[in-house]
Amino acid sequence: MDMRPQTIALTAAATLAALSIGYMVYFDYSRRSDPDFKKKLTSLSKYPPHTGRDRKMAAKAAKESEESSKMGRVELIEQVIIAAAQENYPTTPEEKEQYFMSQVAAGEALCAQGEPFYNEAILPFYKALKVYPAPMELIMIYQKTLPPPVFENIANIMAIEQQAAAPEEFKTETVEIEIDN
Repeated sequence: MDMRPQTIALTAAATLAALSIGYMVYFDYSRRSDPDFKKKLTSLSKYPPHTGRDRKMAAKAAKESEESSKMGRVELIEQVIIAAAQENYPTTPEEKEQYFMSQVAAGEALCAQGEPFYNEAILPFYKALKVYPAPMELIMIYQKTLPPPVFENIANIMAIEQQAAAPEEFKTETVEIEIDN
């Protein structure tokens, strides 16, 4: 018998087609005759079927989780602002430099311990910012070196503190204007 590559390829393709058709016939027969077949298929599935109720419950849980994390962040910011306001900051340049170095070292040590300590690291970094002579430069350094959650919280604290310190005439307020046509 002559075994040319075309003959081998044709034989392999025909065998593969016959096996595929045979499996389809077997699958269809099993599906039609076994009442528990669909349950078996879904239990083997990588992704379980979702109902509308499951989606709604998942969305509600995600929303509650987001709200609780926002509340936790607000409480954290309040605690940092209160603790920073109660701190007695040094007055001489030498004391400020030493205080700054110790606070940055404490914040870096907490950040190095991992994500669970990020919230605790915010206060030392913020205290260091309060005594630094050029806070905007330090903010740029923080942005490049601190983990994003720590930097974002420090930026939020600064924004809240700036808003609270603004004179009354510069504070924004909502004004409703009615336009008559």
